[in-house]
Amino acid sequence: MNSMTGYGWAELQTEEVSLSVEIKGYNNRFLELSIHLPPFLSSLEPALREYISSRCARGSVEVSVRYREYNAPVSAAVNMEAARAYYRAALCAAEELGIDEKPGLAFIMEREGVIDVERGRDPGRAWERILPVLEKAAAAFGAERKREGGHTRADIEAQLSSLEQSLGVVASLSSGLDEKLKSNVKARFQELLGDGIDENRVLAETAALLVKYTISEEISRLGAHLAEFRAVTGRGDGGAAGKKLDFLSQEINREINTIGSKAVTLEAGREVVNMKNTLENIREQLRNVE
Repeated sequence: MNSMTGYGWAELQTEEVSLSVEIKGYNNRFLELSIHLPPFLSSLEPALREYISSRCARGSVEVSVRYREYNAPVSAAVNMEAARAYYRAALCAAEELGIDEKPGLAFIMEREGVIDVERGRDPGRAWERILPVLEKAAAAFGAERKREGGHTRADIEAQLSSLEQSLGVVASLSSGLDEKLKSNVKARFQELLGDGIDENRVLAETAALLVKYTISEEISRLGAHLAEFRAVTGRGDGGAAGKKLDFLSQEINREINTIGSKAVTLEAGREVVNMKNTLENIREQLRNVE
């Protein structure tokens, strides 16, 4: 079981390049990626998305790459149109102000847009450098998510044990429900009719009440859902379990509500309240499960 929250960071420092990769993860029902790259490496975004998507099923994941080359080849060219425009503008200003001075080369070359500089950066070569650093950051990110997921799993399993205990109490109370209903029906008939009781009428009334209040099927389904829930949380493959557990928690909630609507004893009603509170705690934890 993995958490959706986590953090990973790695860097590389050499004489040729300085780069770092930072990965952050937050809760989200679906996978949402946010990739931050230097503009000249924007072509690498699809590769980064594919890499992260293959390792994360849910959550908001932010990936930031910082990259700087020290010895990248540089080419420079002069924009003569821009240089002439600046020169003419400076001459006009000098004439209007009565200054007997011509603009020098340094003044013109320092103006914006006069020199066009291009660095010979190769995105393919950059990806070869970034990938090993990305793998280290992703490993740290995954380890933290797994560690946090372990804590969440332990808490969920403790809550699950409480649910199973309450279900056991409800099941034991339900086992004597038919005799209790029959006894209550018989007592009411005796109160109204004395000893002249029609046993068949008592059995018919009891059967009608059992149809209305019996919870054996709900107990069976709830037990199956809890067993499946425990099986999913107990898997050690570290895979994404959140969606499956979300679905199971909805099914568990449905069965608990049905049992609560049919509960005819104070003890059963009390256990239903406990199960609802426990399930709510589990669902709160599931919000951080991948």
